[in-house]
Amino acid sequence: MAVYKQTYKPYRGAITVVRWRFAILTRYAFKSAFESRLLTSFYVLCFIPPVVAAGLMYVRYNAEAIAQLGLNGGDLIPINGLFFNMLFRIQTAMAFMLVTFIGPGLVSPDLANNALSVYLSKPVSRREYVIGKLGVLLILTSLITWIPGLILFALQTDLAGWQWFWDNSRIAVAIFTGAWLWIVTISLLSLAASAWFKWKPLAAASMLGLFLVAAGFGAFANEVLEPERQWGLLLNMSTVIAMIFDWLFEGIRQRGNVPSWTALASLATLCFASVYLLHVKIRACEVVR
Repeated sequence: MAVYKQTYKPYRGAITVVRWRFAILTRYAFKSAFESRLLTSFYVLCFIPPVVAAGLMYVRYNAEAIAQLGLNGGDLIPINGLFFNMLFRIQTAMAFMLVTFIGPGLVSPDLANNALSVYLSKPVSRREYVIGKLGVLLILTSLITWIPGLILFALQTDLAGWQWFWDNSRIAVAIFTGAWLWIVTISLLSLAASAWFKWKPLAAASMLGLFLVAAGFGAFANEVLEPERQWGLLLNMSTVIAMIFDWLFEGIRQRGNVPSWTALASLATLCFASVYLLHVKIRACEVVR
């Protein structure tokens, strides 16, 4: 049919508020994220450790359950900072695997198919584009890290009483702060990898490679150079987040003579580097020289 025979009508539907326009990208990213049954199964598995932790809390304060299991109070795991620390080391590892699976597929298809210029031709800025893509990672990782963590903290408070709350209030702060430091860092890193490597498997491999190669190089530097302070620990991201968790949950201020605050500096450096890489790569057009 010829163009002049078409009848065009203006859009009369609801218009998204400007401040929430980025959420459109988040909503459609959610739809594509769970197209994989493998990812859906893994995401369900991520909730098992918090459920097990809740069961341990219930058993500890239920005399009938203790009697049925043939245990006594001394045999039960104490619910303290170390308990939550160990739980969230597991959850942060799962969050990293989740982001490694989802993140590389958020930006790379748009760049590979030259669709980024279409997005940015709409009333969507580069910042809103990044926030929209980042939103899906932040929401999914929050649901398996600090949200169940605070629920468990509230459950423990209900079972143990307010005195336990006042004695262990730093745990709630540690859960919220530590989880956000980790999920923001790995989410920005995954988007940066997705933007620079247009092939999704390569972007995922680059994330794994960065963590594994950097950790190996750090361990090699500590062994060969034998410094007074083992600065190579700061190249191992799993050690970095463990240092932060030890600091927040248990007040341990150093590891290998390396102050814990330097772990925060390491994560901040990685975040700023990821933001810079996104700033360079997320553009409406690409100049090839």
